Amino acid sequence: MTTTVLASAPSMPALFARAALTARGRGGALPDTRLARRGVQVDPAEVAAYARVCRFPLADALPVTFPHVLAFPLQVALMTDRSFPLALPGLVHVRNTITQLRPVAATEALDVEVWAERLAGHRSGATVDLCASVSAAGAEVWRGRSTYLARGATAPDGAPASDVDVTVGALDRAAATWRVPDDAGRRYAKVSGDVNPIHLSGLSAKAFGFKHAIAHGMWVEARALAALSGRLPDALTVDVAFRKPLYLPSTVELATAPRDGGWDLAVRNPRTVTDHLLGTVRPA
Repeated sequence: MTTTVLASAPSMPALFARAALTARGRGGALPDTRLARRGVQVDPAEVAAYARVCRFPLADALPVTFPHVLAFPLQVALMTDRSFPLALPGLVHVRNTITQLRPVAATEALDVEVWAERLAGHRSGATVDLCASVSAAGAEVWRGRSTYLARGATAPDGAPASDVDVTVGALDRAAATWRVPDDAGRRYAKVSGDVNPIHLSGLSAKAFGFKHAIAHGMWVEARALAALSGRLPDALTVDVAFRKPLYLPSTVELATAPRDGGWDLAVRNPRTVTDHLLGTVRPA
């Protein structure tokens, strides 16, 4: 496997523009390539802005979801390369798993590496996993796996079946009600760099088959975890499934229940009883 080290984070708007221009003619196997950055120092102002949008308290350690922000531009660069078999426009984030091996201090220099694996068959198309590993002083401190669905795509013969479901226990009582404004996607895009058009406006979302703009799955996950701040293990694994799109604006409920030293959680529409996110948090 070849690893290419980048000197800086690639431009997200440029990558999404490139993705739109190179969407046709994709196919084949996953590239045997990794992308990496070394010695990344996070900007405290950017971490603070991210924490405000996701409702994390300010702390010496990074929010558990923040390393995804460092890895995501590299993952998008991998997906927009012509060697990647699935077209980025229209990909839907359907599952995310994060393991934090210990709290990551905001002052640490971080090495970030990403790759793709497990092209799998799904009843609606094909899925692929974009993986990330973050290390400090030569030791892994955080890892992530994001599963994306390409509707209508075909997995290669012999590909495994995709697993995008997360099972939670009974969650009957709402812990909080969120009123999610219509600019939530734009606000999260500003602090995360994820400028996918499906999140930015109703007009741009309709071009990709959505009737309204939808909230970023990673923002929904981050806000749910932020609501549990101070009650999470230092070393933990978070596993969430993004179910139905959360259209903007919306009013949703967060339901939580302590379980097995961690939590089960759900974000759902109380009127339609639609689950937008189902997840578990467990000690790692």
